[in-house]
Amino acid sequence: MPLVRISLLQGTTPEYRKALGDGVHRAMVEALAVPPDDKFQVITEHAPGGLVNDPQYLGVQRSDRVVFVQITLSSGRKPMQKRKLYKRMAEILQESPGLKPADLLVNLVEVVWENWSFGNGEAQYMDQ
Repeated sequence: MPLVRISLLQGTTPEYRKALGDGVHRAMVEALAVPPDDKFQVITEHAPGGLVNDPQYLGVQRSDRVVFVQITLSSGRKPMQKRKLYKRMAEILQESPGLKPADLLVNLVEVVWENWSFGNGEAQYMDQ
């Protein structure tokens, strides 16, 4: 169960935010074999000044339309899967909603399987 947090500046449409969420999820399904119904997302818009970033860190020229995507997921993905995820996410989000690849910042947070509870106060992955 990846938990996705998408942060962007306020002022976007509901359709734009939906396209971001759908695109991130599609990239995870394609690159990481995440089950299609395993979709948990928090999409947050921030006021000006609420997202701080260097507009040219590591030679990447970012605009004020930058989008931060943080994905918390169980550990175990191989480096090539992660590379594929970054690439597919950039490609998909460029198609829709038109996000420039330079404006996509992705961070993966890997946790051990027993650090998840899907409800009912249970640790479902500990029993597998």
